[in-house]
Amino acid sequence: MLLRTLSFTGLCAGLMLSASAFALSLGDLSQSDATGGLKDALTQGAQIAVKQLGVPGGFSNNKDVRIELPGKLGKVASKMKLLGMGTQVEQLETSMNQAAEAAVPQAQALLVDAVKKMSVSDAKGILSGGKDSATQYLNKSSREQIRAKFLPIVKQATDKVGLAQKYNAFAGQAASLGVVDAKDSNVEGYVTEKALDGLFEMIAKQEESIRANPAAAATSLAKKVFGAL
Repeated sequence: MLLRTLSFTGLCAGLMLSASAFALSLGDLSQSDATGGLKDALTQGAQIAVKQLGVPGGFSNNKDVRIELPGKLGKVASKMKLLGMGTQVEQLETSMNQAAEAAVPQAQALLVDAVKKMSVSDAKGILSGGKDSATQYLNKSSREQIRAKFLPIVKQATDKVGLAQKYNAFAGQAASLGVVDAKDSNVEGYVTEKALDGLFEMIAKQEESIRANPAAAATSLAKKVFGAL
């Protein structure tokens, strides 16, 4: 009986040693693998975020990124809706969300380019950073370029809607009275920034998901890297 017990204990110990032998840490990975796996995961996250947002309803049907009128202007809009005068507000908000949805697909190539340019040093900082450190890297390295792409598309979309001009006129007056922040007084600029915020929020969700569940990564290299975190 004692011999059987010892044999079972030895078997368990052997299995534990075998499992630990296959477990990887970041230190076990080459710089090339670590950087490559991160780039794979980031590209995947960016593509999924663009695909989710750059379609009809991508913003308007997503409560986390839906664009509404800003600040005190938004509070006035809410009261107008309660009083049965919200038709114009709803039309304006719909047009703002549609403009963001039209612009987002332009971000994909710029995001992928930012990923390709990532250095080994950047990758090390991201992999040892917080749950959204990769998203923060993309935000810092590509936001300005994406903004430049978004703005003319948003302007073209909002120019087609007469309510955009009404927004600019009303919000511009409100800004002078302190009701709306100056940065929100122009509808094209406001929608562009909200579209950018929504895009990076969705990328952050993808990053968090892959960190929590490396098996969800699209490539075996990304699975190996995030499984080692």
